[in-house]
Amino acid sequence: MLYNDNYKKGVKTMPPKPKITKNMVIDAAFEVAREAGGENINARTVAKKLNCSTQPVMYHFATIEELKQAVYAKSNWYHTEYLMNIQKPQQGVMPGIGLNYIRFAVEEPNLFRFLFQSGFAVEKNLLEMIDSEELVPVISAMQGAMGLSMAQTKKVFLTIALFAHGYASIIANNSLEYDEALIKSHLEQAYRGALLAVQEETK
Repeated sequence: MLYNDNYKKGVKTMPPKPKITKNMVIDAAFEVAREAGGENINARTVAKKLNCSTQPVMYHFATIEELKQAVYAKSNWYHTEYLMNIQKPQQGVMPGIGLNYIRFAVEEPNLFRFLFQSGFAVEKNLLEMIDSEELVPVISAMQGAMGLSMAQTKKVFLTIALFAHGYASIIANNSLEYDEALIKSHLEQAYRGALLAVQEETK
């Protein structure tokens, strides 16, 4: 009864180490992706984040590829939440989403590259991406703000998405300095042009 004897004598025993859960592994790998890029996700870097051996990492994920897919899904969710956090929605939902898309590349360049410029980017054409589940809240918010049909809303979204993605990709790769005032002006022009185009189609 060593435990009881130690307890009676007031000897402090070491608390058991917390169990490493699957979500803890994903969260740690997500932080690795944010700080160093998705290509640096491996058992050793994730274990270092968790302050544990590599055993818990490989217990939850048979391969690092599986772990990267889980981190990709978390990153995708994080990106969508970021897009929807519009600071001034009264100034326009679509320009706001477009600006957030570009800001994400500025503030989270490693995640942006992991999401859109890595081998883990889901291979979809643009029309498939517009109909994807993760974009439902974005498209719905746009439609409600603009009062257009869903088909018209998707056309406007496609125009702004192409514009914003081009800007964001160049910035994420350090090929262009971020100038928010200039980008806002370009986004608003692109938005007005896309909106006018779909309105003209209904005449």
